[in-house]
Formats: sequence, C-alpha cells, structure tokens
Amino acid sequence: MKYGYSLTFFKVHLPEPNISSTLKSTLIKTEANNQSRLVRVVGNMETFRSSLPRGAGGGDFPWDEKDFRYLMVTLAGLGSLLLYLYFKDNGREISWKDFVHRYLGRGLVERLEVVNKQFVRVILVPGTDIESSYVWFNIGSVDTFERNLEAAHLELGLEPSHRAAVVYSTESDGSFLMSMIPSLLLIGFLLLTLRRSSIGGAGGRGRSPFSMSESTAKMMKENIEVKFKDVAGCEEAKLEILEFVNFLKNPQQYQDLGAKIPKGAVLSGPPGTGKTLLAKATAGEANVPFIAVNGSEFLEMFVGVGPARVRDMFAMARKNAPCILFIDEIDAVGRKRGGGNFGGQSEQENTLNQLLVEMDGFNTATNVVVLAGTNRPDILDPALMRPGRFDRQIYIGPPDIKGRASIFKVHLQPIKLDPSLDKDALARKMAAATPGFTGADIANVCNEAALIAARYLSPAVSHTHFEQAIDRVIGGLEKKTQVLQPTEKKTVAYHEAGHAVAGWFLQHVDPLLKVSIIPRGKGLGYAQYLPREQYLYTKEQLFDRMCMMLGGRVAEQVFFGRITTGAQDDLKKVTQSAYSQVVQFGMSEKVGQVSFDLPRQGEMVLEKPYSEATAELIDKEVRGLVDQAYESTMQLIKEKKEQVEMVGNHLLEKEVLNKEDMVELLGPRPFQEKSTYEEFVEGTGSFEEDTSLPEGLRDWNQERGGEAEETDPAQEKQQPV
Repeated sequence: MKYGYSLTFFKVHLPEPNISSTLKSTLIKTEANNQSRLVRVVGNMETFRSSLPRGAGGGDFPWDEKDFRYLMVTLAGLGSLLLYLYFKDNGREISWKDFVHRYLGRGLVERLEVVNKQFVRVILVPGTDIESSYVWFNIGSVDTFERNLEAAHLELGLEPSHRAAVVYSTESDGSFLMSMIPSLLLIGFLLLTLRRSSIGGAGGRGRSPFSMSESTAKMMKENIEVKFKDVAGCEEAKLEILEFVNFLKNPQQYQDLGAKIPKGAVLSGPPGTGKTLLAKATAGEANVPFIAVNGSEFLEMFVGVGPARVRDMFAMARKNAPCILFIDEIDAVGRKRGGGNFGGQSEQENTLNQLLVEMDGFNTATNVVVLAGTNRPDILDPALMRPGRFDRQIYIGPPDIKGRASIFKVHLQPIKLDPSLDKDALARKMAAATPGFTGADIANVCNEAALIAARYLSPAVSHTHFEQAIDRVIGGLEKKTQVLQPTEKKTVAYHEAGHAVAGWFLQHVDPLLKVSIIPRGKGLGYAQYLPREQYLYTKEQLFDRMCMMLGGRVAEQVFFGRITTGAQDDLKKVTQSAYSQVVQFGMSEKVGQVSFDLPRQGEMVLEKPYSEATAELIDKEVRGLVDQAYESTMQLIKEKKEQVEMVGNHLLEKEVLNKEDMVELLGPRPFQEKSTYEEFVEGTGSFEEDTSLPEGLRDWNQERGGEAEETDPAQEKQQPV
C-alpha cells in the first residue's frame, strides 16, 4: 500500500554527559577513523571524476565540470530518496475485525483519516504501545465504510461523544511521479543527446534535428597532401581543371576577350580513374576556397531537408566566393526525374529542382564553379547536364600505356626498390604488363608488391614481387593449400593447355604471358595474356578470341571424352561476345545492320526493343556463331593434339609455365607480336606522356594583376609608334 508522508526535524539540546577518559579516547580514535574513511571516499570520488572523459580539444566525448556537478547532485538526490523510501515507517496493515475489536472497542482510536477514498489511517491516542506509529486498513468505498463504522459504534454501545472523529484528506502517494519517471528519463536522454550532438559534431558543428537543414558541406582548410604532381595519367582532364582555377584567379584574362566563366563541369568515368583524386588535388593547390560535399548527404528521412541543405550550401559558397564547390557522386541526387516515382514528385526530385535553380536561376552566382563526379553520367537529368549549369563534361577513362607509366612513377616514389632496378625502366615495363588497369589498380599493385616483400622479410622490393602483385590483383589470392584430386588436377592442366595452345596458333589472340594450374580466387587455373592497346576490333579478331576461350572445353572433350563444369566462365564470355556481335555491332548478315542495347547486369528488362521474330533470329544467329567457333577450335586442337598433351604434362610437373617455357615447347609464335613498352609506343610521337601546359596556364594558380598593370604602359607607348 502506498501513502503520503511528511518529515519533521527536531534539534534537542542535551546536557554533556560525564565520560571517562578511556571512553573519550576511544571516541576520538573512532572519529579519526571516520575522518580517514571520509578522506578516502572523497579521494575515490576525485579519482572517478578525473577518469571520466573530457572534451578538451582532443575530440573525446565532451564532459565538463558543470556536467559532473549536475551528475553528482542527481545521484545524491536519487540516493537520498531511495534511502528514505527504504527506512520510512510504512505503518501496519490490519483487518476490519482487528480494528473494531482491538482498537475501536478498547478506546485506543483518536481519529480516523480517510485518505484518497482508498484506505483509512487510524491515529491512535498518545501512549499506545504498538510497533508502528499508526495502523491502516483498506476500504471498498466511503459509503460502505461509513455504514460499517456506524454499525460498529452501535454494536459497541459507544456514545456520540466518545466516537472516533472521521476526517477526509487527499494525499499524493507518489504513484503519479513514479509513472512519470520513464517519460522524464526519455526526455532527459533526448535533451542530453541533442546537447551532445550540437557540441560534439565534426568541427564543432553538430547534427541535431534543429540543425538538420544545415548543409553538411565542408570547407577544405586543412593542409591537403594531394597535389597535382601526384595526379598522372589524365593530363587532358587535369588541364581542364587547371583552367577552371585560372578562371577564378585571373578572370580578366578571359573577360577581355568576351569569354564567360564556365559554371561547372562533370567528371565522369569508370571507378578508380582519379575523379575524386583530381578534386583533392584541386583543393590542395587551388589557393581559392574549396567546398566538398557528397551527393548522398542531401537525402534524409525528413521531408524538405534536401532542398534546405542545397540552399545552405550555395549560401556558403557565395559567402566565400570566388570558390570551387565539389559534389561527389552527384548521381545520388541528380537522377532523371519522373521515373518510377508516384505522382511524379519525390524528395530527390525536390532536391534536384533546388540544385537546378541554384546553379542557373534568378539567384545565380557567377563566381562559384561547381565540379561534380559520377560513375553513371547516363542516368543524370538532362536539365542538369545542359550548358549553363555543367558547361563541360570531362571524361576520365582508363589510362593508356604512357599514362600508366606516369602513374607507376608516382606510386613507386615511396617504395624502397632493389638497387639494381631503375624506376623509369620498371614503370615502363609494368605499364606494358598491365593493360586496362586504372589508377586505383596500379596503386594496389604497388602496395601489394611492398606487402609481399615485407611478408618474406626482403630488404627491398624486386621485380618478382611486382609480378606476384599483378597475379594477385588479376587472379586473386594464391591457394597453395587447396588439394585437388589427381584426376581433377589433370583435367585442369589439359584445360589450361587447350587455352594456351589455341591462343598460340591463332593470329588475332593476345600474346600469352603465363599459364598456371595453381588455384587463385574462385578459379582452379588461369592463363594470363597481354591485351593490345586496341580500340577497334574486326569480326575475325572477335572470332579468334571466342575460339581461344573455347579451347579448354574442347581439350576436355578430345582427351577425356567428357566435359566438366570448369568451362562455365569461358562459356559465359563466349555467349556475351556472340550476342554483342549480333545485337550491338551489326556483324550478322541475317539480323542486319542494326544495334540494340543489351541489358546491364542486375537491370530488369520489361520489354525488348525488338519483336519475337527478331529475338528468335538473334538466338539462332548466336547459336550458329558459337557452334562455328566450337568446330573451328575442335579442328585446331585435334591438329595440335601432341602439343596440347606436351603442355599439359609440363603443367602437371611445374604447375606454372611462362612465355619462355611455351617458346621452348611450341617454338616461336608464328605471328608477330608486341610485348615491350617501346614497341607499344612506337609511332605515337613520344615515349613519355605530354605534360606541357599552354602559355596562358603557366601560372594558373597565381594572380597576374600586377603584371598586367606593368605591361599596360608599355603597350600605350607602342601604340603611337
């Protein structure tokens, strides 16, 4: 039972008792011990307080003296309340019969208090000897209690003057406060979280719900280590970015000729080609304010946050103009409108509309250049890509062989190479061995080479480590512990031998570098080729590649009379190549000179752009092309059966064969091939990447106002002459 309470403190002055000296010394010692315990408690509290995390500049959880005092006061209050509730006198509950016969009938009741119409507190006459200060009992209702009390008075024969007085009172029993505790704790937690988020945000800028509409764009003020000298392999794109910075630093150079400063550019291209790296280099050397933001940071669960953040971001940019604003992964907010949205509107569309207005609307700032990066320019809204918003579209593709050599030179700088290696020569050789690699792939190769050297405690990184790193990046991790059954190992060896021999005697197949039956990644074996720097392919070249990919399956059929699941990846590539020739490249006479888009991986195709009859014809042509390649490969493998068996047996013995081993087994390849850097770049004009700058961009990050003032008088003097 819960009931009210009240506290009264009395201060009583008592005469000092006569205490003996022995007892007094004992009391003094006891007091000293208590003081020492108190000192230890205070010391422990100070130790606890000092161990709490602080927010003094180190980025830790913010905690100051005021917070600590609040915490201590709260804990002390809760402790006092719990102690009081534990030690307070709760009275003693009795029944109605006990009340009538033991208390009311014996004249021990002074008065009765009906509290909250729920229970009756029995106040006894002073001097009554009981364990508690009062007793109490529950009642069903006040009317029933009054009738029962009147009947008890009559039964006991009590005169009205001797009957117990009844009073009614309303008290708070604490149940309301107890029911409010969970709500108060939740509100306190939310307030504390809001306060912490507003204090502990990055750069002192919190992300509380009240500041949700503020932009998350960051002003790049710190010393950024990436410079333009660290960006290689994309000189054309770098030149465009340098020109944007020069627009802001020296606008008069262009305005004198009537040119307007472009408002923005989109950096597009495959992943890993250096789009974000180029933006970082711009921030590191632009000497103008650089604001960076991610496209996904505009979209939140709250409606209206995206447009508000766009407005706040451009307000920040105008405040710091002239400046550069970089939006990474803009396809998160710049997708085409009206596709799959109910009602044609969505939060993403509202954010895009606000971005369009800010870039080219009535409130447009002409001294803010917007750069954006994306891997999917095809899904961006046409209104966003038009001139006036993004005036330039800069495509950054995989680097060519010269660009790869330049990138290797950059990433080889911090690596400790073997003294016998020349960095320039190594960079050229690695560039020739890594066709199709992006800048991120090349950085990964250099890092993997250093890791492999450290794994074997080598004093420096050698050429062998780089070859192993290339194999690691292309084929995956080498699995020397994966044990194959002898029959499986022989099947894999002859499968890879079929690939190698077919490619060796086909004219349009890339040169072979290595063939191995050591499992790597998901494959049980692999053959590594050196693709040409080629952008156009003929029908004959694609057909020879299909035959090479079918060499493994044909070798299994010829030597074992059965086929396995090991050719699944080869068949997938052959099918994709055949469909591309028929559907996209118009290389089928029956289908004709038409081109249809093949669906991307993972995309849902609801309707094909051609009829069912055309689809049947396409399937028939693809099947005929694959069958033709299979028959041609079968004929080649049967003719070179001895060579395939020879290569397969050597693979079973050595597990890895390089180009020199293949020349020793099969003789020189009957077709001319290129394999060195010098052979690849021959006829391209130079052996190195052209990094020269136009005359107007020699001092791209410096203002030339003073020079113009000095040259103007000279020009004025020359005019009369």
